[in-house]
Amino acid sequence: MEHTITIRAGNRDLAATLHYPKSDPESGKTATRWPLLIVCHGFIGSKTGVNRLFVKAARRLCEQGYMVLRFDYGGCGESTGDYGAGGLDTLIDETRAVLDYAASIDCVDVSRITVIGHSLGGAVAVLTAAKDSRVKSLILWSAVAHPHYDIVRIVGKESYLKAKPGRPVDHQGYLLSAEFFDSLARHHPLEQLRKFSGDVLIVHGKADEVIPVDYAPMYRQMFWLRSEGQCDVELVDEADHTFSSSAACGALLDVTSKWLIRADQRKRDWHDWTI
Repeated sequence: MEHTITIRAGNRDLAATLHYPKSDPESGKTATRWPLLIVCHGFIGSKTGVNRLFVKAARRLCEQGYMVLRFDYGGCGESTGDYGAGGLDTLIDETRAVLDYAASIDCVDVSRITVIGHSLGGAVAVLTAAKDSRVKSLILWSAVAHPHYDIVRIVGKESYLKAKPGRPVDHQGYLLSAEFFDSLARHHPLEQLRKFSGDVLIVHGKADEVIPVDYAPMYRQMFWLRSEGQCDVELVDEADHTFSSSAACGALLDVTSKWLIRADQRKRDWHDWTI
């Protein structure tokens, strides 16, 4: 069951889709509270994803017993607002507004909220989790590690240098302000991630030509320096940045699905052991 909804974030209306699972895959019964996955898309992306990646993911994981919420950041997809005006600060605020909405749903298990972030959305997911304790686990797909460097490389240095106060630069129809780039430079996910103590899955395609696959082990190394929380890494053969082939998409969803099952089992085992 899928519902189209609108989430208010500041002065923006965020278009979103909420996927409800039909029943618990283990018992076959309808659960009173569902674990929730929130999907954060990447730079100038949308809640649909390239080749419908996020739609496929939501439906697959919904069958596994998860409620899934995917949304468009302000100025992307069907949401209102100007994407390039605020930068990472705005994206973090919008993600937290989505968390506010999700936590208010009666049938959501607030102790089992996972944020999935793709590309720049991966960096936003890390930065949000570092500030918001409602995020219990993270799944990072092809995650950006150095927001300013990575996005400037995508936009092009020549275009970036043209962005001045009051004079945004046009990138594929999106007007990116100087404030947008300044915000990217202020945030460092690799430094902030130590504030997050939950479990993490990192998945990256070996054929990613947009965001270096070397970021995956870099993220893992930093996550393992924490005193709490596990971190697992999976590299997918012949997968590009958006896991666009059928084989790559299937591998991504298989890895994610199995990790979620293992993570839930670890939590149940820990709960039983502490009792």
